[in-house]
Amino acid sequence: MSEQISCKVEGMTCGNCALTIQKHLEKQGVTDILANPTTGELAFTPPSSTDSKEILAGLKKLGYPPITEPTDAHAVHNHTHSKSKLYLIISLTCWLPLIAHMFISWEPLHKPFVQFILCLPVYIICVLHFGKSALRSLRNRLPNMDVLVFIGASAAFFYSIIGWIFYQEAVQDYLFFETCASIVTLVLLGNFLEERTVKTTATALTELVSLQKTIAKLVLKDSMGKESITEIQNNEIKVGDILQVNTGDKVPTDGVLLSGTAQVNESMMTGESLPTSKEEKSHVTGGTLVEDGSFRMQATEIGNDTALSQIIAIVHKAQSTKPAMQKLADKISAVFVPLVLLIAIITFLVNYFYADIAFAQSMMRTIAVLVIACPCAMGLATPAAVMVGMGRAARNGILVKSGETLEHFTNLKHIVFDKTGTLTTGNLKIGEFRIYDSTVSEEDFKSLVAGLEKTSSHPIAKSILQNWSKYDLTYESTEEKKGIGLKGKTLQGDFIEIGSYRLVKRLTSERHDLFVIKNGKLLGWIDFEDEIRHEAKVVIKMLQQKGYTVSLLSGDRKEKCQQVAKELGIKKVLAEKLPSEKLEAIKELSKNGGIAMVGDGINDSPALTQADIGISFSEASQIAMQSADVVLTKNSLLALPEAIGLGKHTFLTIKQNLFWAFFYNIVAIPVAAFGFLTPTFGAGIMALSDVVLIVNSLRLRYKKVS
Repeated sequence: MSEQISCKVEGMTCGNCALTIQKHLEKQGVTDILANPTTGELAFTPPSSTDSKEILAGLKKLGYPPITEPTDAHAVHNHTHSKSKLYLIISLTCWLPLIAHMFISWEPLHKPFVQFILCLPVYIICVLHFGKSALRSLRNRLPNMDVLVFIGASAAFFYSIIGWIFYQEAVQDYLFFETCASIVTLVLLGNFLEERTVKTTATALTELVSLQKTIAKLVLKDSMGKESITEIQNNEIKVGDILQVNTGDKVPTDGVLLSGTAQVNESMMTGESLPTSKEEKSHVTGGTLVEDGSFRMQATEIGNDTALSQIIAIVHKAQSTKPAMQKLADKISAVFVPLVLLIAIITFLVNYFYADIAFAQSMMRTIAVLVIACPCAMGLATPAAVMVGMGRAARNGILVKSGETLEHFTNLKHIVFDKTGTLTTGNLKIGEFRIYDSTVSEEDFKSLVAGLEKTSSHPIAKSILQNWSKYDLTYESTEEKKGIGLKGKTLQGDFIEIGSYRLVKRLTSERHDLFVIKNGKLLGWIDFEDEIRHEAKVVIKMLQQKGYTVSLLSGDRKEKCQQVAKELGIKKVLAEKLPSEKLEAIKELSKNGGIAMVGDGINDSPALTQADIGISFSEASQIAMQSADVVLTKNSLLALPEAIGLGKHTFLTIKQNLFWAFFYNIVAIPVAAFGFLTPTFGAGIMALSDVVLIVNSLRLRYKKVS
């Protein structure tokens, strides 16, 4: 079986580019195609009978040359965005004075030569930017919106030149240089806005990869058996290497403890809010954080075999295989473009050969059809609605990072919440506790615990002291057993031990977070819980009343998840799930309709990416925030219902705008074909359609959406 080829390609900056590449590769018999337009990355498996170099050469001929060097690839991909920005600046500079002639009577702006000079740079940009894309899409039988942009702009540009040369007596009736410039400039503006919103999503994988980079302390022995420790990059680790890991270190790779104990924060992998005790023979995961303790470990997995690397691969695949929304205009243009061309040809043939209309007049009617079919309104439909809708969203603490997300809001049926840091605050507090010895009062119990825990720097100790700081007891002596707990002797001679289940498994089969032993007998236990967000219950109820199915999906213990779900009225609970299992759960749940995932941890990033809509908070981990499609910047779930409502109404406005844009075209094209509509009126109608779109979009500022 052939190995998978991975590379970056120049020019793949939109969903249609990715679709063009995919269709081309499919014709070559290529399989497992993953094309990611936000990063420019392409992966595929060539057929065993075909040389991969031939396929890469074919991509170059297609207009998407492969780039193998990562540094070059990064520069080229960013260069494409920089070029678009430069094109927009030049177009705006030329378009503003050109459009001004419609509103002011300054004579030089009305001269054909001045208008031509102002329009020429814009049209050159049209050829370089839209013309190449249009040609590629036609060559691959996937006509996109760029075809309409190029045809509309070219028709207006050359119609104006023809009028300037051949109809000088009434030249102002034939000058539509401003129409050409408007088409190009407004569509470039729409593309620029889209690039700006999509750009941030491309950093998710970079953020994940940065977690892998850390320093490892490699233990070496010389021929005499003398040990020494040297620091190396963790990508230099080999399977079997012995590594020293101390408090505050990130575990450099996956492995097994040889000696020592520690408390390791594994929330990035499991969602478990409490640190996990590690002792000899325990498995540790690369990228997790050692909060307390030190140990020696042996590396068992390195590089792409580590758990974190597999999460990166999951996110990468989920990003690449996620169905990209083809803009509604692009979908319709697949039929609209050839139809307009056909109507234009028929218009000329019928007028010239059948109706016996003069060649020049027949040509004018044909160009009028092309002018009225210009995609100016279609180019404005999406950015006009997005600018207003997302502006309102930003004012209300909601950041929607891509226009593609808006379509998914309309199909949303199921909302899945992570627990820790999402439905809860992520701050540990003391939950239930029990005292078995009736001779020990609650105050004495708290004093015994707080007095001993103040000698520890463990996260649980900090939580206890935050809650029971007013209780205190002086111990004669104390001792900390790494990975097990604390031991102390009171001034009265009592021996107190506090620790995990490992400390008391000979005394009880119950499972709790912390146990307290007095003189060898079980005194009591303490459980911890995250504080539930004060707004969570209201938001869950609101979503359920609107007909959404709400579920809880977490890596935390089943008992804790069920407790939170019961308090919030959530019926479906999926607990103790690893990142890959969360992703599979999202896939399974999405079979019943559109799904949104709300999460905040690194372990949520694959699921956030896989869901139709990933939602996170600005205080969440950078990976979760970058993987999400929607970020709630006020860090409150109260913004969630409005985010959903605003997303649905913004997409509805886009559809309304596109309807009006096509309505004007559909009505006006037949009129133009029969000679009842000149290009002058055609331009006026298109300007009117723009006004309708803007007014309709402005309604988003004030309408009720939630």
